[in-house]
Amino acid sequence: MNERSIIDPSEQPDGRGTWLETYLPESEIVRANPGQQLISLATVRGVVFRQRWLFAGVILTALTVGLIITLLATPMYLATAKVSVEPYGAFILEGQDVEQGIASNQVGDYLATQVELIKSRSLAEVVVADRQLGERYDLLGQDIDASRPPDMSDEQWLESKNSVAASILVKGVTSEVPDVSWVIPIGFRSDNPALAAEMANAYADAFISSDTRDSVEGNEYAIEYLRDQIEIVRARLEEAERETNAYARGSGIIVQPTTDAEGNVQNSTITSSNLANISQRFADARAARIEAEQKWRSIQNLPAAQLPEVQNNAVLQGLVTNRTGKLAQLAELRQRYSDEFPQIANLLAQIEILDTQIERSSADIKSTVRNEFIVARNQEQALQAELGSLSSESLSEQDEMVQLTVLEREAEALRQQLRSLLERFNQISSAANVNSGTMTKIEGALVPSSPYAPSLLQNLGLALVLGVGLAAGLAVLREMFDDRIRSLDEVEQKIDLPLIGHTPHVSEKDIDVESSNNFTSLMEAYASIKAAIEFSLPRSRNVLQLTSTHESEGKSTTAVVLAELFARSGRKTLLVDADLRRPSVARLLELERPQIGLVEVLYGHAKLEDAIVKGVHDNLEVLPIGSVPPNPTEILASDEMRDFIAKVRDEYSMVIFDSCPVLGLADAPLLARLMDGTIFVLEANKVPFSQARNAVKRLRGSGGNVLGLILTKYRALEAGQSYGYQYSYYEYGSGSKR
Repeated sequence: MNERSIIDPSEQPDGRGTWLETYLPESEIVRANPGQQLISLATVRGVVFRQRWLFAGVILTALTVGLIITLLATPMYLATAKVSVEPYGAFILEGQDVEQGIASNQVGDYLATQVELIKSRSLAEVVVADRQLGERYDLLGQDIDASRPPDMSDEQWLESKNSVAASILVKGVTSEVPDVSWVIPIGFRSDNPALAAEMANAYADAFISSDTRDSVEGNEYAIEYLRDQIEIVRARLEEAERETNAYARGSGIIVQPTTDAEGNVQNSTITSSNLANISQRFADARAARIEAEQKWRSIQNLPAAQLPEVQNNAVLQGLVTNRTGKLAQLAELRQRYSDEFPQIANLLAQIEILDTQIERSSADIKSTVRNEFIVARNQEQALQAELGSLSSESLSEQDEMVQLTVLEREAEALRQQLRSLLERFNQISSAANVNSGTMTKIEGALVPSSPYAPSLLQNLGLALVLGVGLAAGLAVLREMFDDRIRSLDEVEQKIDLPLIGHTPHVSEKDIDVESSNNFTSLMEAYASIKAAIEFSLPRSRNVLQLTSTHESEGKSTTAVVLAELFARSGRKTLLVDADLRRPSVARLLELERPQIGLVEVLYGHAKLEDAIVKGVHDNLEVLPIGSVPPNPTEILASDEMRDFIAKVRDEYSMVIFDSCPVLGLADAPLLARLMDGTIFVLEANKVPFSQARNAVKRLRGSGGNVLGLILTKYRALEAGQSYGYQYSYYEYGSGSKR
C-alpha cells in the first residue's frame, strides 16, 4: 500500500489557506468574495438558460400578438408638405421689422414656436374655416349626423361639427423642429391618402397665410398705436410749452439767443447777459484802477520836474528852451549893463513868468496822473456796486431758472419723442402692405402610394422588446422564489462548506459509458475529488461517510466510483452499503442482492468474510445489504456498529459508507458521529439551499466531521457558465491521452 506522508487538514502550506486551495487547481476553487457583483454576465446567462422555455413562450406569444394587431390595424397614410421659414425675413422698406428682433441663438426657439403653432388648435380651426371641413363627411364620417341632438339648431350643429373637425386635425397633424435647416415639414395622417395630402397642403397654406395675416395685423396695430401716441404726445408738448411760457412770464425771465466764441447759439436771460457784461467791465475797471494807482504811487513823492511825463511834454520843453534862451541873453546883457537896465529888467520879468509857467505845467501834469487814479477808483467802485446788485438778481433768477429748465427739458423731450413717433409712423405706413416673405411653401404634399403604418417590422420589433422585458420580469420573479443551488459560487456562500469538487451532469443511459472510460469528464472529475479526499484524511482516519439531503442526488454513484478509484490507486478499499432503508450499491455494481450483508454481520449471524463480496475490482471489497431491518436507527446507534467500524478501520486502507439521506431520517446523523469524516453530496439545480443548510447543520449537531461538499449533476449552462470552459481542466487530460 502507498505509505506516502499525509498532510494534516489543519495545516495551510504556503499561506494559501485550506488544503483545498493548496492541492486543487485554481479553476476548480470557488471563493466567496464579499465584494463580488450580485449581477454578472454569468448570472444573467444562467437565468436565461434556466428560464429558456419561459422566454421562448412569452416572446413567441408577444410576437404573435404583435402580428395579429398589425394585420387587424387600419392602414394609415402620411402626406407631407414643406415650408421654408426665414427667421430674419426679407426687409424691402424700413418699418417692415415691426415684429422682428430674433437673436442668432434664438433661432431654434423660434422654429420650435412655429412647430407648436402648427400643432395648435387655433391653426386647425383656421383650416376648418378655410376648407369648410364641417361639411366634409370623408373627414367626419358618414354617420356623423346620426349623433346630432334633436334640440340643436343648424348653426349650433355646424359649430359642433367644426369643433369635431378641428379635433381630428389636431390629432392628425405632425411637424418636427428641423435640426440642420429652416425647412419645417408639415404632415397629416389619415386612412384616406387623398385626404391626407389635401389636409397637409391646407395646413401649409393656412400656416403661410397666418404669417402674412399676423404681419399685416401687426403693422395695422402698430400704425393705430403710433397714431394714438402721436396725438397724446402732441397734446402733452403743447401743454408743456404753455406752462414754460407762463412760468417765464410770471417770473420776469426774458430769454434771448446769444452766440458764443465758437459760433454756437445759446439761450440766456437778459439778467445773465447784463451780469456777464458788468462782470467784464468791472474786471477791466479794476485793472485800470490798479494801473492808475500804481502809476500815481510811483510819482507821488517825486518833484514834478523829474517826472517822465514832464520831461517828455513838448509844451513844457518849449518853455524850458525859451527860458534857457532868455537866461543866455540876460547873461550877455549883464556883462555890459546893470540890473536896472530896462532890457535886463524885462528879461528878468520874462524869465520869472517862464518859471511860473513851467512850475504850474509840471504841477498840472502830476495832478493829471492823480486825477486818473481817482477816476479809475470811482469807476471801479460804481461797477462793483452794480455787479453786486446784478449778482443778487441773478441768484434769484437762477432759482427760478431751475424750474424753467425742468419745464424746457420736458418740452424738449416731448419734441424728440414726437419727432421719433412721426418718423416711425411714416416708415410703417410706407411698409404696411409689403410682405416680408418670412415663410414660403417649397414643396406641396403628394398623395401617398403606400401606408406608413402599421409597420410589420416595427410592431414585431416592439413586440419582441416587450416580450423580452416581460419574460425577463417573470424570470426574475421566478428566480426570486427559487433558492436551489445551481452554481459553484453559491456552495461556499450559502452552505458554508468547502467545495471538494463537482461532477458534470450525465444522463442515466450514458453513465456506464462515461464511467468505463477513465478519461471522460465525469471520471476526471471524480479523480480530482478522490485526490482532494486523500489530502483531507490521514491514513489513521480512513473511514468516510457519503450522505445527501434527499435521495437520488448521486450519493450512491459517487460512493461506488470513489471506492473504485481508491482501489485502483492501490489502497485496499471497503465499500459499505449503510443505507438500511433503500440500499442501492449492489444494484449499481450489477450484483445480485445477497442473503447476508451488513445487518447480519452486526447481529453476529454471519462472519464479515462471508458477507463481503470480492472480485468487483482489484483491492475493492463490497459489503452490501442483505435483508432490510425494521429498526435501522437502533442498529446504526448500537455498539455493534461502533465495534464494526473500529475493526474495518484497521483492516482496510479506505472504508466508504454509503448512508441514507439526512432530512427526515436520523440514520445519517447517527452514523456521522462514528465516522472519521463525512462528505455531503448535493445535486445541482435540485435542492433548495435552506434544506441543504439544515442537513449540514444536523450532521454537525450530531458531532459529525463534515469535510466538504461534492456538487453532482452540475449543469454549467444553468449556472451561467460555459460548459467547455468549466471542464477545460479535465478535457485537457482527456484529449492528451486519446
